[in-house]
Amino acid sequence: MVGVDVPKVSVVVPAYNCRRHIEKLIASLLRQSMPADEFEVIVVDDGSTDGTGERLDELAAAHPHIQVLHIENSGWPSRPRNLGIERARGEYVFFADDDDWFADQALERLHECAKKYDADIVVGKMAGHGRPVPRELFRKNNFDATLENSPLIDSLTCHKLFRRSFLNEHGVRFPEGGKRRLEDHLVVVRAYFLSGRTCVLSDYTCYHHAQRGDARNVTAALLDPSSYFANLRDALDIVDANTEPGPLRDRLHRRWLRNEMLNRLRGKRLLSAPESWLEQVALETQKVIQDRFAPGVAAGLPPLQRAVAFLAERGRFADLRRLASWEAGIAAHGTIDEHKRADRAVTVTVAAELRSADRPIGFRADDGRDVLVLPVDEVAPEVLDSTAQVRKARLDVVARRRETGDEIFLPVQFRTERVASPTDADTTHLVHRATTTIDFGALNGGRTRGSWLLKARITNAGWTEDAHLPLVFICRADGSRPRIRDQRKPWNRLRSAVGRRIRR
Repeated sequence: MVGVDVPKVSVVVPAYNCRRHIEKLIASLLRQSMPADEFEVIVVDDGSTDGTGERLDELAAAHPHIQVLHIENSGWPSRPRNLGIERARGEYVFFADDDDWFADQALERLHECAKKYDADIVVGKMAGHGRPVPRELFRKNNFDATLENSPLIDSLTCHKLFRRSFLNEHGVRFPEGGKRRLEDHLVVVRAYFLSGRTCVLSDYTCYHHAQRGDARNVTAALLDPSSYFANLRDALDIVDANTEPGPLRDRLHRRWLRNEMLNRLRGKRLLSAPESWLEQVALETQKVIQDRFAPGVAAGLPPLQRAVAFLAERGRFADLRRLASWEAGIAAHGTIDEHKRADRAVTVTVAAELRSADRPIGFRADDGRDVLVLPVDEVAPEVLDSTAQVRKARLDVVARRRETGDEIFLPVQFRTERVASPTDADTTHLVHRATTTIDFGALNGGRTRGSWLLKARITNAGWTEDAHLPLVFICRADGSRPRIRDQRKPWNRLRSAVGRRIRR
């Protein structure tokens, strides 16, 4: 039973030298639709030296539901978060970072979802600002999500709502003892396995996850490969303790292979890294692939990522760099074929394709298979077999509200066309076409005031790339008939460019 004086939610925030950044978070908490006497904010100041502590004390003095705990610098968010859990009184706990912020109805909607479905964990939709957030996970609501039936494994940051009694019953705490990378992975993966019910709330953007402009938050620093991969192995240990060898374990392991290892050895990310550091990461990746992963882990990846794993496992560092130079040029290119208006609805037809340095991504016919064409030799054809990915390739159209970063998948009808190469009869590339009707009376639950941009999002052969489309829809009020700005027209291009400079 929950007492009448118990807050619905405790928001726990570790803070360190964030004086210039925390105002946006605090302002968002003061705007919450949940009444101030129904939630509390616990900010743990981790020995700040830039005036953060003094500013937090001012806020706590002005707002009774904000409290501040000052501690000696621990150097990492784990201890502040754990102390926040111990001090929290709320039925639920949400972990926020000092440079992020909440949407206005976030706490109310998260708590309502948790109570309605008796959830131990609620994962609210996130918008990324300068940093990636899960996409497929938030395609639709899922009120009984598991690691088996959904891509929960794609969301391993701790920015979620947890039942406090669940955390205490199972002793779920962040690992302390210095700077420990992937500490939130250890907590969240274990919590997913323990949770009686996990909900994914996708019809409202709850949390805005930002990369600081000064890149000084702790996750932005260059990692030490040896300690980082030791921490990664700890996360794999949790998966292994809760699964049997087989498809589920392979799929979960694949998340770390893809995100924490191979993505560091690809494209612009590899090219911008110091050579000696890159070789250490490649060697650590090689060890984990050989020591910990079954063959099905890499086999389940798309062909480009399989190729990176293939090269890394064999220590072919020069080929990794050659492949990265080619992939750095990959981009989605999209066009508007036509658009038609009918009152508050607009129907848009788009075409898009993937190119590298303005040359389409090619697939070579090989014994009935589609084989990805790459600029490296001596990669086994089965590694580059793209037949399944070509069949599943899709084109989404996404609406993004410029003012908030909210993204909405639009309903589409799409098809994929093969186009023969003019120089090689055995090679084709793919052109994707989609049609969507945007009802601005219903989009985003009718919350449409603002400027909406369109993106064509191609998913194929291991890439998910966005092409910005040259239409902007401007709604003066929620649910109103949009004004359409076609940026292909010279005057509108100039006006948009001026607007971007003013916003900066």
